[in-house]
Amino acid sequence: MQFALAVFIFVIAYAVIVSERIHQTTIAIAGGVLMVVLGVINQEMAFAAIDWNTIGLLIGMMVIVLITKKTGLFQYVAIRAAKVAKGDPIRIMIYLALLTGFFSALLDNVTTILLIAPVTFVIADNLKINPLPIIIAEIIFSNVGGTATLIGGPPNILIGSAAGLTFVDFLLNLAPIALIISLPSLLIIWLFFRNQLKTTEELKNSIMRFDASTSITDVALLRKSLFVLAVTMIGFLVHASLGLEPATVALFGAGLLLVITNTHPEEVLKEVEWTTIIFFSGLFILVAGIEHVGLIDMMAEKVLHFTAGSMTATTLTILWASAVFSAFIDNIPFVATMIPLVQDLGRSGLDINPLWWALALGGQIGGNATLIGSANNLVAAGLTEKAGYKLGFKEYMIVGSSVTFVCMLISTVYVWLRYL
Repeated sequence: MQFALAVFIFVIAYAVIVSERIHQTTIAIAGGVLMVVLGVINQEMAFAAIDWNTIGLLIGMMVIVLITKKTGLFQYVAIRAAKVAKGDPIRIMIYLALLTGFFSALLDNVTTILLIAPVTFVIADNLKINPLPIIIAEIIFSNVGGTATLIGGPPNILIGSAAGLTFVDFLLNLAPIALIISLPSLLIIWLFFRNQLKTTEELKNSIMRFDASTSITDVALLRKSLFVLAVTMIGFLVHASLGLEPATVALFGAGLLLVITNTHPEEVLKEVEWTTIIFFSGLFILVAGIEHVGLIDMMAEKVLHFTAGSMTATTLTILWASAVFSAFIDNIPFVATMIPLVQDLGRSGLDINPLWWALALGGQIGGNATLIGSANNLVAAGLTEKAGYKLGFKEYMIVGSSVTFVCMLISTVYVWLRYL
């Protein structure tokens, strides 16, 4: 009875999350609470299921970014990139895409989109061009850049915390492939949009008249923010040798920045994306419910049976399955569901190290295929609509799926050569 109940709650919750008819946080809370109310798991098990390392890491990085955002740093860098491109729309698209990838690796891809997209609309309006090609490029590179590090995207944060993988582990294993797939991604984007982004010399010159320095609103705050960002990044690089979890590093950075800037915590904490934090908490409880009744064990047995216990077959199955499912189901709940399955495969005696990297790669790259593949994709679509443009599902998918397919082929070769 408990098994059927847990599966029913999970499947219904998942279906509603994918349909987007009701906010995903609402469903995650409702589903998680139902698991407890109907006796699938008790409250103690529910609270124990929440990965506080993931929660702490997200909150810490959000606070650091929210304070740093007030300095105007991100607008400054985006305007500088447009000026270096000499107002040429194609170059601007390429530079802003690369910039998005870089910031997504250091911060996270959702935050980066929130910071870069508004500047993109201003630049596009001045050039009198359609901003959608640039936004599409930024979405794609937010996922590509987010692949490279532990903090680049929620799927990586989930995997890192569950598997005990460090910031350096992600840098060594995923940063190389993120760099490798950047070039073909840019080439495909250029092929799609090379004839769409054209403007006049006069309008190009209007971009050259932008004064990027006016974007910096608080130089003292900027210095303090850059100092804390540097300390936090160093902390991520050495956290394993210090015996610290990534959440501790992020929360230390957030606390330090609050202290040295004398920022009132209420001013910052009210801007933290608490809906995202609560969504994660509910999701952890939902997954704990199906794990408790044995569904994850059954799925792991099926995978082993399907692949006949072959490391190569299992790794490549997880790589491609993660990409395909993440294209049509938000990669966060998918990865959260897959984590205990991979752990179960480990208990069967399989070396799961390659499986973690296959899951992370497939989840992040697969999220590029459609607008609903990743949270940052949906955020970008929402910002685009607010700016008066419409980014269609089909319009994005044509480009996104093309990039995803090529990147997945390259990633398959990379995984096979490096791990198998």
